[in-house]
Amino acid sequence: MESAFENCNFSEANLFVSTFESCKMTGSDFSSCIMDGITILKGDWSYTNLRHCKLMKQNLRGVRFYEADLSNVNLEKADLRDCDLSRTILTKGKLYGADIRGAKVDGVDFKTFEIKGVRMDREQTILYSISHGAIVD
Repeated sequence: MESAFENCNFSEANLFVSTFESCKMTGSDFSSCIMDGITILKGDWSYTNLRHCKLMKQNLRGVRFYEADLSNVNLEKADLRDCDLSRTILTKGKLYGADIRGAKVDGVDFKTFEIKGVRMDREQTILYSISHGAIVD
């Protein structure tokens, strides 16, 4: 609780039923971790490597993922409202049914993942349209 694990290597660790509350995880590597039943309450997960992690149905509301690598992460039905997803890499991420309303998505490449079933707000919808070549007046 409220700990800092900066630039740590958790790669392939079993974090089953772990709780991270208001933790600073900046720059840590969680690639291919077992995260079933994990609880992440707020906190700063900027610049983390979460490639290939399974975070489906997780309540990640308000977590800061600034420039995190979420490539191939399963975020199906995850609650990402009010997160900072700025410049996050979501290549081949699975977000079906996820809720990103209110999240900061500046610099997210919407062309690298499917948004089918993702709940978005108006601003995010406009950013999505612009990234696909639309001219918004």
